[in-house]
Amino acid sequence: MSSNGSPRARVRQPILYGEQMWRQQRFFAGFLILVGLIVPPALIIYKQPLNWIWLFYVPSGLVLGGGFLLYRWRSFMEPMESGLKVSTLFANAVIGYDTIKQVKVQPLKLAFQEKRKRMVAPIMKPLMEKPALFVRLRGDEEELAAVRKRLGARLFFEDTIALPVPDPDAAAWEITSRLPERLGQNLGGRRRKRRR
Repeated sequence: MSSNGSPRARVRQPILYGEQMWRQQRFFAGFLILVGLIVPPALIIYKQPLNWIWLFYVPSGLVLGGGFLLYRWRSFMEPMESGLKVSTLFANAVIGYDTIKQVKVQPLKLAFQEKRKRMVAPIMKPLMEKPALFVRLRGDEEELAAVRKRLGARLFFEDTIALPVPDPDAAAWEITSRLPERLGQNLGGRRRKRRR
């Protein structure tokens, strides 16, 4: 609930790794489907030998495209009443607001310094200079390891979740407004007026 008693609007944002993967790979999936639809009939019309491998192009393109769409759909963050939900392709975690220590908006490249640079796949490079949401957690090593196991090393490093989202400023303000303590939050980016 907001301070005036009205229900809060959910601020669900996609994690841009899935979006970036879909944008760059959907053409390959489409190419497989197109070739699979054109080549076999053409071979039959021109009475050429039809290799059975061509029959797998359309199903392969559909599976590949469906996988990218599923990855895109499953990758998101959403501040909820129960906590910050972070979803990946195979798992999700709900982070209680009482375990969030700090929220920042910083360039995503800061999450991939030194040894972590090798984790930057070519498809991720366009996102590196863009602002991202950094959520620092409090907790012992065992609790942090459990979050790391669920979200994976790409999203979670040390005690911080780094999320490339379309509007990290809006996400940061929404999360901060739900924290038990609101001191020491470096939100970065533009300032927004608080809800009344």
